[in-house]
Formats: sequence, C-alpha cells, structure tokens
Amino acid sequence: MDSHEFDRARSALHALDPGAERAAWVRAGMAAKAAGLDFGDFHDWSAGAGNYRNEADARAVWRSIREDGGIQAGTLFALARAAGWSDDAPRQTYQNRPQRTTERRMHEAPSKAPPLDVAALWASCAPATAEHGYIARKHGLPAGLRVYGGPLTIAREAVAGYLVVPCYAIDGTLKSAQFIPPADGKKLNAPGLPMDGFFVVGRIPHQGAGVTLYLCEGIGQAWSCHQAANAPAVVCFGSGRMESASKALAERYPLARRVLVADAGKEQHCARIAKDSAAGWVEMPTGSPANFDANDLHQRDGLDALAVLLANPKEHPQRFRLLAPFELAALPPVRWRVRGVLPEEGIAALYGPSGSGKSFLALDLLAAVAAGRPWFGRRVKPAPVLYVALEGEVGISQRIQAHQDKHGPLAAGFRFLLQALDIRKPADRADLVAAARAAGCVGGVMAIDTLNRAAPGADENDSAAMGEIIAATKALQAELGGLVLLVHHTGKDASKGLRGHSSLHAALDAAVEVSRSDDRREWTTAKSKDGSDDQGNPFRLEVVEIGTDEDGEEITSCYVVPEENAADAVRRALPPKSGNQRTILDALRDILKANGERRPDGVPAQLPMGRPVMRLEAAIEQTRTRLVCEPKRQTERAQAAIRGLAERGILVHVEGWLWLA
Repeated sequence: MDSHEFDRARSALHALDPGAERAAWVRAGMAAKAAGLDFGDFHDWSAGAGNYRNEADARAVWRSIREDGGIQAGTLFALARAAGWSDDAPRQTYQNRPQRTTERRMHEAPSKAPPLDVAALWASCAPATAEHGYIARKHGLPAGLRVYGGPLTIAREAVAGYLVVPCYAIDGTLKSAQFIPPADGKKLNAPGLPMDGFFVVGRIPHQGAGVTLYLCEGIGQAWSCHQAANAPAVVCFGSGRMESASKALAERYPLARRVLVADAGKEQHCARIAKDSAAGWVEMPTGSPANFDANDLHQRDGLDALAVLLANPKEHPQRFRLLAPFELAALPPVRWRVRGVLPEEGIAALYGPSGSGKSFLALDLLAAVAAGRPWFGRRVKPAPVLYVALEGEVGISQRIQAHQDKHGPLAAGFRFLLQALDIRKPADRADLVAAARAAGCVGGVMAIDTLNRAAPGADENDSAAMGEIIAATKALQAELGGLVLLVHHTGKDASKGLRGHSSLHAALDAAVEVSRSDDRREWTTAKSKDGSDDQGNPFRLEVVEIGTDEDGEEITSCYVVPEENAADAVRRALPPKSGNQRTILDALRDILKANGERRPDGVPAQLPMGRPVMRLEAAIEQTRTRLVCEPKRQTERAQAAIRGLAERGILVHVEGWLWLA
C-alpha cells in the first residue's frame, strides 16, 4: 500500500469518534486493520477518547482482530463518510490488496515511551482568557483553564495554542489533561494518561448539599449548563466516562442530585446510566440532529431555553425515595386548617362519649371553617365544608337554627348530606364524590357524623373490618383532597379513647377528644402532627328557644359557647386599682357601654359577636382629658395606659380597633 492510501485510511479513522461505545470502537479497529493501518495508528486514535483505558487494553483488542475477520477496508471509509468525512482522492480497490508490510515500523524500538509529566506541563501553561478561539466560539468561561504554548505533539498534531482542560481525580489530584484547538479540530487527550477524572465548572459545596450536578460529555456543554442552571456542571471527558463519573460523584457528594445531560443520540445510554446510578437525565429537544448538545441549544435558542430543559429532568420510577437530611428539612411545614388542631389535608377524628356535646362542637367547628372565623382563639383558613350527618338527622336542623341565632347565617360554602350511605361500598363513594365535586366541596373539609353510621354492621374491634373502613376513608380523601373528619364515639371506658381497633388512631393525622364531667365540657387535641397536645378548652352548651311545635311546646336546641380555661383565668391580670391605667379603664368602660360601635365595617374577625368596639384614636382622644397631668402630656400618658392595659390582657387591640377582653 502506498503512502497516499495510508494517509487516506488514517484520515478516515480519525474522522470517527474514539469515545464511541466499545462495540463500535472495536469495529472501527477491525476496519482499520483491514485497511492496512497498524497498532500505532489505532492506538494514537484511541488515546484521544475520554473513555480511553490504557495501551494494554488497546493492544489486546488489536491482537484479537483476525486478518480474515469479515470486516473489509471499505467499512472504514463507509463509517467515516457517515460521520461526515469526505475524500475526493482516487480510491484503490482493496479486494485484491497485497499483504501489508511492516517496513515503515520495522526499525522502531519496541520500548514504551515514558508517560507525560502532566503536572509540569500544567505549570508551564498560561491562564486562559475569554479571547481564546474555542472559548469565544462556545460562549464559554476561562476560569480554571490554561493555554499550552510548548512543543508537545499528540497524534501527530502540534498542540501549541490549544486550550488545556485539567482532569482531576475525585480527591483533587491532577491526573491528565485534554487539549482543544482554538479553531475547528479534534480534542486530544494527554498521551499515556487515562482521563480517569473530572473537571467541574462552578463550585460543589461540602457533600453537595442542596445542589444539582449536571454531568456532561465535554467542556462546551458544561459551560452552557452552568450558566443556564447556575449550578455546578461536571466535564466527564466523553460519554464512556459518564457512568463511572456518576457513581464516583454519588459517593463523594452524597447530598447532591445528579442529572446526566445527553447529547442527541445518547438518550438511551444516559437513561441506562441514570438507572444504574440513581440519577436523572435530560434529553435534547425532539428532532435534534445527531450529536446536538447543550451548547448547541444554548447558541441556537438561548440560555433560557436550556434552563427550562435542565429544570425538568427525567427520572426512573422508584418504589422508595430516600431523602437526604437537607431534603427532609426543606419539606414544607404542616399547613393548618385550624391552627394547631386540624391540618389542611389528611384524616382526623372528633370523638367523645354520648352526651358530651361532640356533634354541637363539630357543627361549631365546621361553621368556623366555612366562614374562616377564629375558633376558640385559633386562626382558621376558610374552606368549603360538606357535613355528612348520618346520626340525629332530625336534630341537625334544630342545631343549625340555634347556631345561626347566635352567629348569623352559615357561610355559602357549607353543604349537608342526610341520606344513608356506606363508605366501604365503591358505588356509594363514587356517588358521594360526584355530588361533592358538583357542589364545589373539593379540597376542604368533609365531616362524617358518625363513623359507625357510615359503615353499618362493621365490627369496629376487628382489625380487618377497621382496616377496610380506614382504606375507604383514605380513598375518599384521595378523591376530594382536603381533610376527612370522622365524628366517632369513645368505648365503654372513655379513658381509652376512640372506640374500636387501635389501627384507627394510628391512621389519623389529628384527633380532637371531647369530654364531659357533670356540666363541664371541654375538648383537647388528643393527636396533632407537629401541633401540641394542649390543655383542655372548656365550653358550655347554651340553650336557646328556636320555636314552638304543633302543640305549642317550646322547641329548643343549643349552641357552643367557649369558656375561659382555668389556667388562663389564673394568668389573667387583675385590673389596676389606681393610677392612669385605672382612670383610662374606667373611662373606656363607660364610653364602650354608652357609645361603643357594634360590628362596624372593617372590624377584625377576632372581635366576638356583640362586643362593643371603638377605634384606638377615638379611645385616646375621649379618655386623655381624664388624666391629671399637663395637657401637653395627656395624649402620651393615655397611649401608655392603653398599651399597658393591652399587655395585661385587659384590653384587646387588633388592627387599630380596641375592645374589652
């Protein structure tokens, strides 16, 4: 074979990607051997790959290739043309190619050249600048890179003026380097040194806490990913190195999320690596040409388009997701429907013995949720309410009338269901969900009063039966969102809590226990995730006449009236006996009794119904002249006295309104 044909074959070989999958790399070697090239040519080409192992590996593959292996020289040129290579020179027919000679290498010494001193080479390089041809062309960043200016030749190419990308081991040791020409040309790796490492564009914090690492084949893609996502991007030096890089980074930075950035055509390769190394991956837009990468997208569509792509990585479904401490800490806190009592989502119970007033309390609670008004001094977020009243259907109407006599009409988002159902039956659940959705009762609170009536005939003490009830309740919650509140009874021994199997209590996100001792009633939070099991909240049932029956007899019902907690009563400060505070308090009592406004526009929701209220400015103006001091000091002293009364809990000051506690 003449020198011209050697040059053609060598040119065709170097048009191929040495970092391709191993099978393609071996096939290229077979074609190169058939075309008359020797191991030196094959090794020089292979050493430029990011996944190059070592010379021994390349030599073993070369020796394993048989002369009559079935691959002909034409395969090399066909592969090269498919990769974009072109050659207009006359072609030699290889069908009757004479036996290859080895004259041009017969005088070469078989000794192995010493490996490159990469540390010394790196020290001799000058810092890179943004004006370097490759950096400018790729819209890259010069940080951490250098430019070589010496006599080194790699694969017969003089690399003076090439950009040098260092390859560091996971411990920070410089292991090798990649050389990139300023204009068009092939990337070359330091000869004799495997690219067993990384280069990071950006900074990775300790253990990678809270960051996403984007793994890229080359420096151009890493530059673009770093700028688009404002996150560290890792240069793996070829697709063949991405798997070992992902696993090594997972071990070194256990708190970091890893996302592989696939060039077009490498999607399946990256998806497999992502699955094996518990990472995510992103793919270039559908229809991208072969080898289209993140830098190409950056230059074509801009960083914003790349940022959108990087923000939505694909992930293989996993049954269990293991959270790092920083991920757990970043989870949102409990969102409360009733602060410290009921969460916005989940399953809860309100329970107590017969006659404890639990249904009256449930109605009062649900009415507060529908209206968004405070409940026993706790903040409430408004939400639609569906009250499934399956017990005491006749009495529910009277309880509503009594409640409205006290608090006014129920909110428009309050709905009731009085028909019998069985939540264990899929058909009943489906119809209930359909009706709730039609009424807009989604994402709010559904109360089922009582649980026993909603699962007729169930043995509440049987674990299997209770499991069925719990599953049905969870199914309802999953369909409608929000909170399902079960009104339930205590057992024969009220001190043991909820009636039935203990699995019910375990399944609850919150529980409110209602108790009664003679005429004293109270409720407590028996279970509240991230809330507190607080002391008792006493209340009484106030009897009210709501009409007469057909015989002229009074019809009465009750509504809930909160009472002061004993501990709060002990803490409540006694009113001042003298001084400016006493003077101002006496004056305010007289003014509020005679002239206090009742529910004016703009009054805070915290104001109890029927409580006189007035503006702070008016209170100061109407009471300051009662103080015995210089007139110019009266306003200041009145303000101080009112502030002191509020701090003692005798006055309430909210949003510029004032009333007696």
